[in-house]
Amino acid sequence: MSETATAQDEQPAEPLPAEEQMRRRRADAYRQGTRVLARTGLRASLRERLAGLQEAAPEVYDLDEPSDIYGNGVVEALERRVAALLGTEAAAFFPTGTMAQQVALRCWAARTGSPTVALHALAHPEVHERGALREVAGLRTVRVTGEPRLPTAQEIRDFAEPFGTLMVELPLRDAGFVLPSWEELTELVEAARERDAVVHFDGARLWESTVRLGRSLPEIADLADSVYVSFYKSLDGIGGAALAGPKSLVEEAKTWRHRYGGMIFQQFPTALAALAGLERELPRLPDYVRHARVVAAALREGFAGAGVPWARVHPEEPHTHQFQVWLPYDPDTLLDTAVRQAEETGTYLFPGFWAQEGPGLSMTEVTVTAEGLAWTPDDVRAAVADFVTRLPGAPR
Repeated sequence: MSETATAQDEQPAEPLPAEEQMRRRRADAYRQGTRVLARTGLRASLRERLAGLQEAAPEVYDLDEPSDIYGNGVVEALERRVAALLGTEAAAFFPTGTMAQQVALRCWAARTGSPTVALHALAHPEVHERGALREVAGLRTVRVTGEPRLPTAQEIRDFAEPFGTLMVELPLRDAGFVLPSWEELTELVEAARERDAVVHFDGARLWESTVRLGRSLPEIADLADSVYVSFYKSLDGIGGAALAGPKSLVEEAKTWRHRYGGMIFQQFPTALAALAGLERELPRLPDYVRHARVVAAALREGFAGAGVPWARVHPEEPHTHQFQVWLPYDPDTLLDTAVRQAEETGTYLFPGFWAQEGPGLSMTEVTVTAEGLAWTPDDVRAAVADFVTRLPGAPR
C-alpha cells in the first residue's frame, strides 16, 4: 500500500454537522429513555414497526384473504369500518389527508358553484400545504379569524365575503389543539347553513374530541356534510386518511383520488395499521385526554414551584391529549436541556422540537399516551424541577 493511501486512510472522519449530532442524540435518548409521556410508532425502528404490525394484524383482519389491489380487500374493509364508526353512508381511503381534503373541497366547490372556502388562518391548508388549495385545486380561501380559537357563529354571520364551504379544523392544532364547546360548534354550523354553505370538518384528530365535546363520533360527524380523519396522528398508524360523507360525494371523491394519483397498487400495511389503531388506540384515547389534564396541571405547578419567571401551559386544561408548553428560553437551549435530562436520568420530559415564538420565547407540543398514564402528579413535578435546574441561569 502506498504512503499516500495510508495517510488518507488514517485521516480522521469529518465531524457530523451539529444538526445531525442533535438528531442522533434525540433518537438515542428516546430509544434508551425509561420514562416518557408518549411513545409513538413515528419514532420506532423499522424492526419495531414491523413486529408491532405482525402482532396486531391477525386481530383485525383475516390474513389468509388475498392482498389488496388498487383499493379492494383490506382497504375496503377499512373504509366500511370508518363509515360505521362515524355514522356516514360511505368512506374513501386516501394515502394522505392533504389529498383527501383537496378532493373534498373541490367536490363541494363544484356542487355549490363557489370556489371560495372559509377557514381559520391557522388551518392546515393555510399553514402547511404550500397553497395547494389554490395552486392544485383552483380554490380560493378566505380567513374568518386568526384568533387562537375556533371561529364563532357571529363571525360567520358577519363575514363580509360569500363562500360556498366552511372548513372547520377539530381540534385546531396550531392554536393549541383547541376545541369549541358542543353548543359553540352547533351554533357555528347553523350559522354556515344560514349562509347556504356546506360544512367540512378537518377531523385529523377528531377521534380524541369526544371527551371535550361530550358527544359520540357519529353525533359529531353528523353536524358536517363531510369529514376527514387521519390514521396516524392519534391512532399510531403508518399513514393514510379517510374522507367520509354521503355515498354520492364519496364516489365522486374516488374519481378525483384516481386523478390525483391516489390509486396505489397495494396499501395493505397502511390499512392493517389503521385497523389496528382503531381497535387498540381509539378506545384508550379518552383515558389519554383525561390524564393529559392531570399532567398539564402538574406541569404548571412544577414550573411555578421551580421559580421559572414565565411559563405557560395552553390550554390550561387540555381539550385533547395534546397541548402546548411555552417557556422563556430560546429553542436550542430547551432542546439541549431536554436531551441532556434524558441522557443523564432516563426521563425524557419534552422529546418534541421547540419552536421560536418570539424573542427568547419558545413552544413545544406535549402528548400523553399509554406510557404517560403511569406518571403521577408528583412524577411530573419532580421531572420539571430537575429539568429547570439544568437550564442556564435557573434558580438553584
